Amino acid sequence: MFADLVQKNRSFRRFYQEPPVVRADLEQLVEVARLAASGGNLQAIKYFLSADPETNARIFPTLRWAGYLKDWVPAERERPTAYIVLLRDNEITTNFMIDHGISSELMRLAAIEKGIGSCLIGSIDRPRLRTVLDLPTKLEILLVLALGRPSEKVVLQDAEGDDIKYFRDPAGVLHVPKRSTRELIIN
Repeated sequence: MFADLVQKNRSFRRFYQEPPVVRADLEQLVEVARLAASGGNLQAIKYFLSADPETNARIFPTLRWAGYLKDWVPAERERPTAYIVLLRDNEITTNFMIDHGISSELMRLAAIEKGIGSCLIGSIDRPRLRTVLDLPTKLEILLVLALGRPSEKVVLQDAEGDDIKYFRDPAGVLHVPKRSTRELIIN
């Protein structure tokens, strides 16, 4: 059932290093994304792919990890083995639209179906990442999708009041509070 796939698709922040995600996996994810709806059918999202350990090592420090887990970053043995950087080609459009949200979530769903976990990151040192990747100015960095084989357990739970901050329990399990359906529907 599709809802099961959605529930399985969590934001993973710890990954096994073996087997690594390979470029062919990333290309398959972009193939899924390219078929998605696009505002005005402009298809202005471009993708920078990295399954290369050296490039990954340069990308990693440009990202900020897990705002609710203070002072935590993945250890070297837990880091993603691949990245997809979502970029908008400003020569096609400068309208922000929602294409990057649609394509990133489709890629995440396609990834988890293949046993690849992901974490969508918007907290990025964009000027530094632009330099690291030597990107042309026409390409605007929107999001980074970190990918790897998940090495952590993530549990969804009902939010208590307005407390939606995710946390790790003493066993290292990541708990993610979600507001109830009843709270979300207003009529």
